[in-house]
Amino acid sequence: MNLKNLKSLFINNSCDEIYIKRLAPNDNSKNQVYFGGNFEILNVLPISSIETVEAGDWRRERFKASLNFSWITDEGNLSPAKHTQLILYPKYPEVRFSGFLLGSKNAPSELMTQRIADRLLFIGVGKSGTVLGYVAHPESEIANEFALEKNLGEYGVFSIIELPRTANNRFVLLQELARIHNQGWIDSKRLDSEGHILPCRASNCGGYTLEAELGVTPNGYSEPDFLGWEIKQFGVKKFENINSSVITLMTPEPTDGLYKSEGTEYFIKTYGYPDKLGRPDRMNFGGVHKAGELHPTTKLEMRLIGFDQESGKIRNSNGSISLIDQAGNEAASWSFSSMLLHWNRKHDKACYVPSLSDTRGDRKYKYGNNVILGTGTDFQLFLGQMANGNIYYDPGIKLENMSTNPKIKKRSQFRIKSRFLTNLYKKNEIINLTE
Repeated sequence: MNLKNLKSLFINNSCDEIYIKRLAPNDNSKNQVYFGGNFEILNVLPISSIETVEAGDWRRERFKASLNFSWITDEGNLSPAKHTQLILYPKYPEVRFSGFLLGSKNAPSELMTQRIADRLLFIGVGKSGTVLGYVAHPESEIANEFALEKNLGEYGVFSIIELPRTANNRFVLLQELARIHNQGWIDSKRLDSEGHILPCRASNCGGYTLEAELGVTPNGYSEPDFLGWEIKQFGVKKFENINSSVITLMTPEPTDGLYKSEGTEYFIKTYGYPDKLGRPDRMNFGGVHKAGELHPTTKLEMRLIGFDQESGKIRNSNGSISLIDQAGNEAASWSFSSMLLHWNRKHDKACYVPSLSDTRGDRKYKYGNNVILGTGTDFQLFLGQMANGNIYYDPGIKLENMSTNPKIKKRSQFRIKSRFLTNLYKKNEIINLTE
């Protein structure tokens, strides 16, 4: 095996990049492999599930995140390691790589059980979400060739080798958005799951129309929308005023509380209110809920349980974003583990596109030339913005036909004003598509 062959194997498995870590003696199967002092690596590695592990010692509380991981053998074959996981210690914070030898027939056990300095761990992510790994001895041909590599990127504790690919995804995205901007007014539309174009009549069709132009079909999973980028449209009154709008970041359903255990209808009837426009036989649950504030209508308070605002760190791996009623009951909550799974992977590279709408006659949309790009995020940045009120819960939940044939609409929205987007990303850009 040499470096050229190894690159080819990663390319053949649809990888765009290789992440390389120079291993310390403590980076082994017994001590686990250190992947960084924050949760950034979750933006790169697609975890398939995450669970909370409580412990008596606060320093050992952690999350366990499963990976679909396989070793690349010297013969170029794959050896699945089904017990591979990332261990996330929020108190430090840090992430460690674990379980990568257990049950894997052709895993590099000799190298990963020993305390050898300067071994090289190569990791790539395929299009299907499979994570591939290879480890090289510090005196191997691959290690000698790697020492001659130039123009390496950096990502936390990793170096990055960019692999040849057919297109620069960022360039393609901006090219497509420039094309859409130049079209002017576009009829409101959406795509169904099979890619067929359908008319869209609702007030929230700006996002659907943009996705239809990009060829993005609706998806219910936490993966970015277009070539690795999450696309968010937001309405403005003028294209010049892109810092004054409200943006919906995500719409996850609660994972716990009475909303989950007793059902949405019970939740609305308990904490909702009659429709404010006087529409009969209907109750709503809505309004801006900010951390630490009692909502005057729903009488619920949003709390961040297990998050330390001063340090900006999660202090309890079993923590949650919770709505608490005046009797101390948990009306609804979102576990940190569920939100962490959604946020980091889907929002690491995000593009925010302003739009104008024309509702005279058939609905139309026009998309702006100044777009906002944000890259490099962390769920603890999200919680920090919630703690200071910049991100808030603003649901649109309703119960119609209560007395006859009850019909429920669920929409749990976490929103932010566009001027605070820069607080969520380590790198922020405003791109003029016409330049």
